Amino acid sequence: MFKRNRVRRRVAAAVSLTSLITLLPGCGLLSDGGPDDSSPIVVGTTSAPSTLDPAGAWDGSWELFRNVYQTLLAYPNGATTPQPDAAETCAFTDSTSRTYRCRLRAGLEFADGHPLDAEAVRHSIDRIRTINAPSGPAGLLEGLDRVETQGTREVVFHLKKPDATFPFVLATPAMSIVDPREYPPSSLRTDKDVHGSGPYRLESYEEDKEAVLVRNDRYEGFAKRENKAVTIRYFQDSAAMVKALRDKRIDVTYRGLAAADILTLQQQSPAGLQLVDGTGTDISYLVFNPKDRWAGNPAVRKAVAQVVDRGAIVHKVYRDTVEPLYSMVPKGLTGHTTSYFDTFGEPSAGKARAILAEAGVKQRVPLTFWYTSDRYGSETGVMFRELKRQLEDSGLFTITLRARPWKTYVTGYQKGEYPVFGRGWFPDFPDADNFIAPFVGEHNALGTPYVSKKITGELLPRSRAQGNRAEVVKDLTAAQRIMVDDARLIPLWQGRQYIAASEDLSGGERALDPSTIMMMWELTRKTSW
Repeated sequence: MFKRNRVRRRVAAAVSLTSLITLLPGCGLLSDGGPDDSSPIVVGTTSAPSTLDPAGAWDGSWELFRNVYQTLLAYPNGATTPQPDAAETCAFTDSTSRTYRCRLRAGLEFADGHPLDAEAVRHSIDRIRTINAPSGPAGLLEGLDRVETQGTREVVFHLKKPDATFPFVLATPAMSIVDPREYPPSSLRTDKDVHGSGPYRLESYEEDKEAVLVRNDRYEGFAKRENKAVTIRYFQDSAAMVKALRDKRIDVTYRGLAAADILTLQQQSPAGLQLVDGTGTDISYLVFNPKDRWAGNPAVRKAVAQVVDRGAIVHKVYRDTVEPLYSMVPKGLTGHTTSYFDTFGEPSAGKARAILAEAGVKQRVPLTFWYTSDRYGSETGVMFRELKRQLEDSGLFTITLRARPWKTYVTGYQKGEYPVFGRGWFPDFPDADNFIAPFVGEHNALGTPYVSKKITGELLPRSRAQGNRAEVVKDLTAAQRIMVDDARLIPLWQGRQYIAASEDLSGGERALDPSTIMMMWELTRKTSW
């Protein structure tokens, strides 16, 4: 029979942990098996890694990293804050949140038997900043002054300014610990080998096709592995992935289910399948390049914001499987606002015309919108065609659409080639700070400098000095108001998380960490009913 578990994600207060509650106790994804079945769990996704080197990726590659590398801190099932994994203990050791000390577990080893010590941690963090890859996570470490080792097990992080979010940064897969013998200090690895210390080791990898993970017997950490092996298969589109699920060539799908496939799974009750449905914190948004003649004009950006009809996008394109978003900070996180709706209200071509007229813009504005053809799901192109229709129907814009595959798409926006482009964002960590800080500053995650001294010089530093994240709402709300006034980024929608699986699979409701990264070790096949 088909089992649909509707799951609510409740993102709580400061850390905004997702809490999954199934409404069908006793059936669905309740774990009653164990790690006895030696056949691999096969996971399907449309989100393939862009690189196997953690120093080179600030994207969906983290899904693989979380399972084959180890971080000092991570999220055990049910945790609301980062907890020690490779570390034995971690804590701020001063009253100003500027010195953070971690002590490693004793006897840690990489999968190849090399020792994992304090020097390996320092090497891993320092090379991220030294390499400073265009698509890498160096931006997450802008507040770090230096890393110090004391003996073989003590690592001390000295921060430039107080930053209560630093433990969350250390818990991201970007901070994966790598072997200094295998990972050069100033360049990325380009081969297909991985030398990590995570719950699994990467036995084989075929780019854009398959990653074969087997249990790492040298792993020491909190993960209790419910299976012995996982194979991840990468698909180009949702339809092929769902067909593989129906044909029992994969056991579970994650990331990339199209709206039409979700509705089919919900409505047609396919035999032997189940669906987990939960609110997510991933967002979709538009980015405007300030160097472009038209996209660099604040009036043009605000006119676009005034015309965009999120409700139509959500209903017509995504069939209500996502939700409208009126702030860069999604619902469920402390600090979320509806600042775009508060400023612009309902879509209005008349108000947009007045905005342009006041700025002296009298002609149809020509804009080229770029999107990636293979990253955020098969509806992406449909969404951009809907945006084109909305903007052109206003009589104010002429929109040209262009698309590229993700790997070349990234290069294009990093070089500033796109006047307007679409991006998605899965949080590095579940805090409103992470939906503001990565997008502002001279060097941000978008490749388009966004200088806002008020945000980067005052509001974010002040909020990061506050250990109680419930106390930062005022500053983060002010930052969001500035972002609306600038209209450099226009939020479109907030996603939901859907996991489709065979009915004999357990653990799906426990497999997502607070950043909605899948912890493959939670998956298992049922052995009894």
